[in-house]
Amino acid sequence: MKISRRNDSDHQDTDLQDSIPASDFVATDAPSDRKRRNPFRQAPVYLALILAGTGVGIIGNRLVGSELPIPAQPSLETQTSELPISSAAPSASLIPVNQNFIAAAVEQVGPAVVRIDSSRTVSTRIPEIFGRRFFGESGDPNSPPTRVEEGTGSGFVIDADGLILTNAHVVDGADQVTVTLKDGREFSGEVLGTDPVTDVAVIRIEANGLPAVKVGDSEQIRPGEWAIAIGNPLGLDNTVTAGIISATGRSSADVRVPDKRVDFIQTDAAINPGNSGGPLLNERGEVIGMNTAIIGGAQGLGFAIPINTAQDIANQLIETGRAEHAYLGIQMATITPELKERLSQDPNIDVQIPVEEGVVIIAVEPNSPAASSGLQAGDVIQQVGGQAVPTSEEVQRIVSDSSVGEDLSMQVLRNGETVNLTVQPGDFPTE
Repeated sequence: MKISRRNDSDHQDTDLQDSIPASDFVATDAPSDRKRRNPFRQAPVYLALILAGTGVGIIGNRLVGSELPIPAQPSLETQTSELPISSAAPSASLIPVNQNFIAAAVEQVGPAVVRIDSSRTVSTRIPEIFGRRFFGESGDPNSPPTRVEEGTGSGFVIDADGLILTNAHVVDGADQVTVTLKDGREFSGEVLGTDPVTDVAVIRIEANGLPAVKVGDSEQIRPGEWAIAIGNPLGLDNTVTAGIISATGRSSADVRVPDKRVDFIQTDAAINPGNSGGPLLNERGEVIGMNTAIIGGAQGLGFAIPINTAQDIANQLIETGRAEHAYLGIQMATITPELKERLSQDPNIDVQIPVEEGVVIIAVEPNSPAASSGLQAGDVIQQVGGQAVPTSEEVQRIVSDSSVGEDLSMQVLRNGETVNLTVQPGDFPTE
């Protein structure tokens, strides 16, 4: 069956820590020797990925849809499919908004929130001389030593027959995944698929009749509404925090995570390491997002993946084990006086902007769909798919809504002349 989104017309209703894992792995060189490891440190950014799992795939600056000097953002494709869910899932009625609505929401959803423990074995090659010194002459110096990295995160049941949604970084590269329910039962989890571009993953466990969440509509939420987070921060299982929706539509550029392609929900509900993959609820106990990020050194700045996005990606992962994301392979920026001044002063960028507004292509990735179609650095994008595009975000939105391989018309201004082109978006490379 499919999850259907609630569309209540009467009620309208993102751990990215300086790129420092918000939930560190415990690295074990030997069974009795354990130490902390922060594999994703990027100190200058002051963000912390609540990496309760094994890691985040770094995509690189293949495509930008934001203002310089923010790194490149590629376009994405989000399908409009719906997440499968068993009819055995609870069908509780809407929770009335009263002084106990948070407790009521937690009672309804809490049993469907799980802890996810993952581990992976990694190897580190050392020089031959050290291999002989530490492992003896009888040891094989070409056989690198290994260690086990462990992480903990959160997730929630989306189907009563054992489907669980979580962050991709929670289980990325994991050799073993263990899911623990609120009632204490433990299950071995099978990762059906991960999508590092949106940081979404789906796990299956062999169980049925599980309590499952109710899914809301993240398109209907508004800043100022209540937000409730449930997860396992810092190893404290089933922790509840509450706040409000602080903002919606925070781009990857806003959050400074260029390897992600998500318009995040911002909330001031406390989110900490280990909350990754846990649900963000509205006041009626419906899931509107999946907690994934905080800003290190700040208070009240947490981010969640909108449930509509997570739902669309999860459907692809369940069906095929992977998700597609349309991209062009361009670095672009919305034209502003400040941008024109910066470009004129950058000796590494030879781009002249003859107009005062629009979207200029700063660079084209070699062998990309954009390069194959004839797009060039310095082109000013006027239309995409027949639609005017005043900002780079609008270009990315249109490309995101397109399909990999389909024809997409583009109109650009080049050397004072209008040029019409057709580009076929490719599938965004994740490696």
